[in-house]
Amino acid sequence: MAVKPKLTYFNCRGSGEPIRYLLAYGNTEYEDVRFEDEEFPKLKPNFPYGQVPVLEINGKMIPQTLAICRYLAKRNGLYGSDDFEAMQIDAVADAIVDLRNAFTFCYWITPEDQRPAHEEKLKKQTLPFYLSRFEKSLQENNGYFVNGKLSYADIFFAGQVQHFSDNTKYDITDGYPQLKALVEKVENIPQIKAWIEKRPKTDF
Repeated sequence: MAVKPKLTYFNCRGSGEPIRYLLAYGNTEYEDVRFEDEEFPKLKPNFPYGQVPVLEINGKMIPQTLAICRYLAKRNGLYGSDDFEAMQIDAVADAIVDLRNAFTFCYWITPEDQRPAHEEKLKKQTLPFYLSRFEKSLQENNGYFVNGKLSYADIFFAGQVQHFSDNTKYDITDGYPQLKALVEKVENIPQIKAWIEKRPKTDF
């Protein structure tokens, strides 16, 4: 009997949620292993690069969010129809990670007394820069990021939006109707909708 994959991440949505969306999309049964922030220092040495999320398959730990997402995308027909499409999809996902890194720096790394200046830059410069470009991609591709069809980049974005909005305290897709519609489409995919309805309730 095959062993279920095991996803290990903090007890929050964060970087783990796009992976959970992709696992749900593929109807993949898995162990959703969560831990609290204060447990991380003790667990950190167990992970290949001292980071999470980690997806364990047949006893082998696979780190790095995008590596895991690409693996799941390939298994579920979400990685384009050729190498060029795959490259375009990866480019969008990488840009989403760049945006996520800006959030991480602002809200989780920057000292609290310096945060207001970084937050102002994030909200007035960084977010509009990325979101306007994402919006344009959707306008040019019939509501999806690449070639007018669902890919892991669409699911990746939808899986990160709530985490971003939790930090800004407002819906970051306000003013970007294509992005808002994309998130709604993804979150209404039956398998993903079912996951959202049953997932643990967390602040982030």
